[in-house]
Amino acid sequence: MDVREGKEKFIEAWGKMATEWGINRTMAQVHALLLISPDPLTADQVMADLDISRGNVNMNLRALMDWGLVHKQLKAGERKEYFFAEKDMWTVVRQIIIQRKKRELEPMLKVLDEVASVEENCPESKQFNEVVSDIRMFSHKANQTLDTLIKADSNWFTNIFLRMVR
Repeated sequence: MDVREGKEKFIEAWGKMATEWGINRTMAQVHALLLISPDPLTADQVMADLDISRGNVNMNLRALMDWGLVHKQLKAGERKEYFFAEKDMWTVVRQIIIQRKKRELEPMLKVLDEVASVEENCPESKQFNEVVSDIRMFSHKANQTLDTLIKADSNWFTNIFLRMVR
């Protein structure tokens, strides 16, 4: 396999993996391309390499910048904007955790906290409160664990992970 085939296979696999996690395939493919590119790329280069529209490239680059996974760079004497991906995998994982927590877990915690005040005046409400209480407790523990992960450095995380898999 030559490097071109390897890049294509990686970009396709990164996009497929992302869809399993509920992330837009094209956004992940743009991210993958920038991850493996040795130099920053322009939107036109991303468009040509992935064969996608300008609007799709611009929308996904903006989203990746919002996630903190891609950064914009200007070169002196040029009008074009260049984009590059964060290549430190610990930083990438941390940014993904932060964004997923903000978009998914925190809104659910808010709802769980609100519905935890349902009055227990019948068997159905008692059962509802028990289920919500269990989910709420687990969700808050998950939130605390993610907060610890976000604050941790990569060495701490690697050591913990290696101990878990042994």
